[in-house]
Amino acid sequence: YYHLYHHHHLIPLLLFSLLSLSTPQHLPTAYPENHLLLLPSLRKSRRHDSLYCQSWRFSVETNDAGKWSTVPSRCIQFVTQYMTGHGYSSDSEMVAGNSLDFAHSVQVAADGKDAWIFDIDDTLLSNLPYYQTRGFGSEVFDEESFDDWVKQAEAPALSASLSLYKELQQLGFKLFLLTGRTEPSRNATVENLRLAGYDNWERLVLRGPSDKAKLAIDFKSEKRKVLEDEG
Repeated sequence: YYHLYHHHHLIPLLLFSLLSLSTPQHLPTAYPENHLLLLPSLRKSRRHDSLYCQSWRFSVETNDAGKWSTVPSRCIQFVTQYMTGHGYSSDSEMVAGNSLDFAHSVQVAADGKDAWIFDIDDTLLSNLPYYQTRGFGSEVFDEESFDDWVKQAEAPALSASLSLYKELQQLGFKLFLLTGRTEPSRNATVENLRLAGYDNWERLVLRGPSDKAKLAIDFKSEKRKVLEDEG
């Protein structure tokens, strides 16, 4: 995720929302048949794994999938092809390109308070080599094995993110790194970032002991607020 803030105003770069409209049950509405959008039945669509998995991916990206621990078995091949083919890299390039377009629209002030916040895992660094050994999400996430992977400091850079990172530095933004990784992994994380080509960030924020039980969204929102309040 990429975020920008300036002078106490936090601006999320990418916002995805779903709008739903409902008719009160006590006021049933009848529509002319030619005004109804007729879609294939869900039951029929579910027979086609590709369609089902695209819909599942969409529900995950819009935070509508609820709690889930593994990729549905019928979607393992879909996820594998997406991650190892051109889909993942294309999406990464699209997001980075849109972010850079936004950055160019900002008049960076001379006071040094224009800042950009990056996540690390699967934003700056790719954990694809790790997930290749874990069935691309078909296995339940194992924190211990992931920590071992982090200690190796071998995650490659996402090329589109690295290019964006460098461009933002040239534009004059201060770069902050905010990650769900814990403090014991700081040295390995710094080493990995530098080996992957990232340097000269303003601050690297990791989870402390009091943050361990917090949900990622709560932890990161809290830390962004701290950075914002610092000016």
